[in-house]
Amino acid sequence: MLSKNQLGFLYMFLSVCAFSIMDLIVKWSEHYPLGQVLFFRGFFGLLFYFLIIPKDRLHNFYYTKRLGLHFLRCSFGLIALLAIFIALRNLPLATVVSISFAAPIFTTIFSIFFLSEKVGLFRWLAVFVGFVGIIIITEPGFSSLNVYYIYPIIFCLGLSYVAIAIRQLSTTEPVWLISLNFSAAITLASFFTIPFGWIMPDTKDLVLLSLIGIFGGIANLWLSQSYKHSEVSLVTPLKYLALVFAIIFGFLIWGEVPTLKTLLGAILVIVSSLIIFRREIILKKQVSIQRNE
Repeated sequence: MLSKNQLGFLYMFLSVCAFSIMDLIVKWSEHYPLGQVLFFRGFFGLLFYFLIIPKDRLHNFYYTKRLGLHFLRCSFGLIALLAIFIALRNLPLATVVSISFAAPIFTTIFSIFFLSEKVGLFRWLAVFVGFVGIIIITEPGFSSLNVYYIYPIIFCLGLSYVAIAIRQLSTTEPVWLISLNFSAAITLASFFTIPFGWIMPDTKDLVLLSLIGIFGGIANLWLSQSYKHSEVSLVTPLKYLALVFAIIFGFLIWGEVPTLKTLLGAILVIVSSLIIFRREIILKKQVSIQRNE
């Protein structure tokens, strides 16, 4: 029988694996229109969340008094999702994952404006270190005018506001409703891309595209279960295994070898995120940032 902390570790590990596989399939799906990939992410994620609605909420699962905040959460989440999908299709896997770790840096800054939090010297130092890491990773892209390096940063900005919105929504809204509304928003938004052309997938591709939504939905659930069963401070560092998986998958499938600059920048970004995380644990603040993709 596993202890609560062991269960938390297991759920976090499974979540990281699921997100990594989802990223892998998104990168593979570059020959399909982006809107069509969004549909599969949203629709099959939506089906998944319907399975976990409590029985006493089946008749009014959609009810909320905070429609405006849900709209903002979904809008910024959609921007973040589009950005990370574009980045995955056009940049090395390890590079995208490395920059995506910078989300807590932007969340720290946003918390000043949206949550009226005070940020001390240590967290400002961490923000500085994190930005240095981002510059080291993206400098080759900016110097050669590769605009795709901006998309992982847009993802971090969008995800950072999503984290703030979820903090606010979680005070009154169940987690499943927040995630269900996001999947519904993704699905609806994808329908507007149909006129730009969708491609009929064969059976194999249909299964793989469907897995984007299934893995995305179950990864978020496993992440929530991890935080439920274990202390956040114990399981959060496991999220950085995603970089290891990205390096392995990128090399084996696409022959991508991360540069020393990418690895150095990734280390700085991870150190920055861990400093922010530890400081906020000391200050007893909720700092877990779910990808919510």
